[in-house]
Amino acid sequence: MKTIPEDFTKFLYWVKEKTEKYWSQETNREEWSYNAKWIGLTDEQIDEVEKKYSVQFTPEHRAFLKILHTLDRKEKYEYLDEEELIVEENSFFYNWIEDDEEIKRKLTWPFDEILRDIFSEMNHPFWLDSWGKRPESKEETIKLFTEAYQKSPQLIPIKPHRFVVSDTSDTTLKHRPILSIWGTDTIVYGWTLRTYLINELKYYLDIWKDIYDEEDQQYYSDLNDEAQKIHDNDYKYHPSKTIPFWQEIILDYNKSWSSFGLQNPPNPYLESLKSSMKNRI
Repeated sequence: MKTIPEDFTKFLYWVKEKTEKYWSQETNREEWSYNAKWIGLTDEQIDEVEKKYSVQFTPEHRAFLKILHTLDRKEKYEYLDEEELIVEENSFFYNWIEDDEEIKRKLTWPFDEILRDIFSEMNHPFWLDSWGKRPESKEETIKLFTEAYQKSPQLIPIKPHRFVVSDTSDTTLKHRPILSIWGTDTIVYGWTLRTYLINELKYYLDIWKDIYDEEDQQYYSDLNDEAQKIHDNDYKYHPSKTIPFWQEIILDYNKSWSSFGLQNPPNPYLESLKSSMKNRI
């Protein structure tokens, strides 16, 4: 039986109803979210936001902002730092009316994060052959990378480390997925906003299940069958699924080949290990 609406507008209202119901329950263990409500934006507010930040939301993203947008309170995180309890508060999804400083910082985050990995001293400095031969000077390296980055589609932050590919002027861009970016460790978190929200909000939507791992002898959470089918269909391979600039970075990480519906390339080390094990047998 299908419970997750296919129509995107109906889906957004379904998310609104399911999550607000979840947060209204006394069994909700997250104090910060008790009785939380979504705050949508008007068309006029969205237009003003686009002008202010020089961005252009996709039709799908505009629909999300009108119906959901953000919550009426901050999400709280608590952690210990040298035995001192630290409490941080952040918007559940970015509040385009109030989070001015954070949004401006996140608009340059993808560029800054990749640049950080290019000059990383902890790991092997990152560089793609398609950018040309890496210059010897730092200034020329930054210049060459900047030229390559400027050809990439615009990214709009929706949540920390999550960005919507939003270049509506590029007619060759057939899909505008949501990327999870932490430097060059980048993956597709959903090829549509619908799938992204299913992946991001599965616990609040009650579309997950516990699965027991015999090898690790513990339970882990996964999407239920209906949500998993939507996820799997979304990630199926299609030649139109390309993302200028970012695709090459994503495919540089073997674990992310599945984002494009492709099989991971052979791992020489693992193949060698399997071969040696067979010889022992």
